[in-house]
Amino acid sequence: MRLNLPMLAATTLLATACAMPDSTTETAATPAVPETEEDKTFFALGLAISTSLDQYDLTAEEAALVMAGLEAGIAGEDTGISLDDFQGNLRTLGQDRMKARADKEKVAANEFLVEMAAMDGAESFESGLIMFTLTEGDGPSPTATDTVKVHYHGTLRDGSVFDSSVDRGAPATFPLNRVIACWTEGVQKMKVGGKSRLVCPAVIAYGDRGSPPRIPPGAPLVFEVELLEVQ
Repeated sequence: MRLNLPMLAATTLLATACAMPDSTTETAATPAVPETEEDKTFFALGLAISTSLDQYDLTAEEAALVMAGLEAGIAGEDTGISLDDFQGNLRTLGQDRMKARADKEKVAANEFLVEMAAMDGAESFESGLIMFTLTEGDGPSPTATDTVKVHYHGTLRDGSVFDSSVDRGAPATFPLNRVIACWTEGVQKMKVGGKSRLVCPAVIAYGDRGSPPRIPPGAPLVFEVELLEVQ
């Protein structure tokens, strides 16, 4: 349930592109809609680069500059700009944009958490965890050092799904002390056979870093968890 891309994943991809040799053949026009498996693979590479850039919240003008740099690197052009000279700038840019996204998300997140805590059936805890019991279990409760088998469905505050064992059709098994703090705390309050909704503030989830590209910095998370077994 953890998905992490490096902070400078896009930088690495661009650096790789810049290291490519000059092309000696004229490239064919890229099809607007990829048709062959090979075309789709290269199109998917572009999508991978775009998701790693999501954290930067690029404007149209900034995105155009990034594209220009990517194209220049692939073509092996001498741009007069050295990546070595700009590593510090790139790190600072990534950190600044991540903080800005986290700060913006926190405003909306606080409103969301207040609304969730006020809902019928909500239990609020000192850590910030908000918990709803959907189905009472009748089995044992796990401890933090236990390994549990669960089905879960994870969404952002807008309802978009970022991870789901339910959608995959396969339960997940993991030690409770190897996951986010929200899970470690919340699942211990459940009993086997029970199902709960865990609302996790960022501070007990993925914090200000998030887990790009699916979980933004500062994002609260909502999980519906069914505890199937304590192993």
